[in-house]
Amino acid sequence: MRVLSGIQPSGSLHLGNYFGMMRQMIDYQEREELFCFIANYHAQTSLRDGKALARGTLDAAANFLALGLDPDKSVFWVQSDVPEVLELTWVLSNFTPMGLLERCHSYKDKVARGITANHGLFAYPVLMAADILLFEGEKVPVGKDQKQHVEVARDIAVKFNNEYGEILTIPEPDIDDQVATVPGLDGQKMSKSYGNTIDLFVEEKQLRKQIMRIVTDPTPVEEPKDPDRCNVFQIYRLFLDEEQEEALRRRYLAGGLGYGEIKQELFETARDLFAPYAERRRELVADADGLRRILAEGAERARHAAAKTLRKVRKKTGLSY
Repeated sequence: MRVLSGIQPSGSLHLGNYFGMMRQMIDYQEREELFCFIANYHAQTSLRDGKALARGTLDAAANFLALGLDPDKSVFWVQSDVPEVLELTWVLSNFTPMGLLERCHSYKDKVARGITANHGLFAYPVLMAADILLFEGEKVPVGKDQKQHVEVARDIAVKFNNEYGEILTIPEPDIDDQVATVPGLDGQKMSKSYGNTIDLFVEEKQLRKQIMRIVTDPTPVEEPKDPDRCNVFQIYRLFLDEEQEEALRRRYLAGGLGYGEIKQELFETARDLFAPYAERRRELVADADGLRRILAEGAERARHAAAKTLRKVRKKTGLSY
């Protein structure tokens, strides 16, 4: 089965990126056919600084590779290195009802939070549909907030296939309910846009400072606490297996556990888990040309796969003559 997903290169990598998508993607390369890309076209909906986007693209590549993505076991590329995706985006736009895009929650949410409304932001789901359909993605790991966009891709593919036959593969969203939405410092979804992230590759002092900012309630130390209503617990549990999570839950319910104590434990756990990855990342960032070679090779393989779909689309739509 072909698994496909991507991540935007805007800003530093945080726990929401890792637990919400990246860890799953890296695990998939051992048992499925993995296609993984850096979505720099998507990043342009909110990032205007060209130098920052270029730098962020290489940083994102280093992040994935440092965390264990193997370019020999997967297809790994930068979105803009495969121009076929823009051609398919245009074709699919002609099968996308305006009402379908107007109902997308992500667009309305971002505009409500002050992001400038423009065509790129509005048409974002069509580009995402092209990302998926161009490479015949069968399974698309996403957070709960992106499920609607995969459903939009399905709707567009069905409309296209109804017109031209079974050309496009209908994708399925793959959501891990345990980490469907990773909470941030304030309990909302962890997001760079909300300024509530815990970053992976930062100095130890900064990591601890971020974790100590997690919002908690005023329950006294000696009283029992509800783990299901605690932001610290909801983040900490992502690092734990079932037995460890249950043990932590019992400590919450027993009373005598201070939030400062549990935040310190979370800090030490996060620091120790990501320290080896951080060292590998430093090595990769120091060899920018090596990173570019890996991405160029991945783009070549991705374009080969994309050409297969686009040949069929061009033939059926009359773009080939």
